[in-house]
Amino acid sequence: MNNKRINRISEEVKKAISNILQNGIKDPRVPDLTSISHVDVTNDLSFAKVYVSVLGNDHDREEAVEGLNSAKGFIKKELAKQVKLRAMPELIFIKDDSIERALEMNKLIEEVNHGNDKLD
Repeated sequence: MNNKRINRISEEVKKAISNILQNGIKDPRVPDLTSISHVDVTNDLSFAKVYVSVLGNDHDREEAVEGLNSAKGFIKKELAKQVKLRAMPELIFIKDDSIERALEMNKLIEEVNHGNDKLD
């Protein structure tokens, strides 16, 4: 399938799931600071890997993914209302800690830069 079309579908799925998270999920395991960082839809539209970012510790991320997995049926039903596709992809929620890793790398870079300032 056309790569441009797959990217557009992935973006639409990302927007719709983000909207569902903000307005529809009532599970206490899914915190308010949960966001969808990226969605990869397969070429045959059978699966969608949904990367979930949660501000907090690793336990919070695990709980959020569990909560989303338990609400998968509801999310898929709401997604079908917002995104018109012939077949709705199966959602696979994956915890994404790229934001935390980026913050950690930024902190390390700052420490190195401050260390170089002291040497001058």
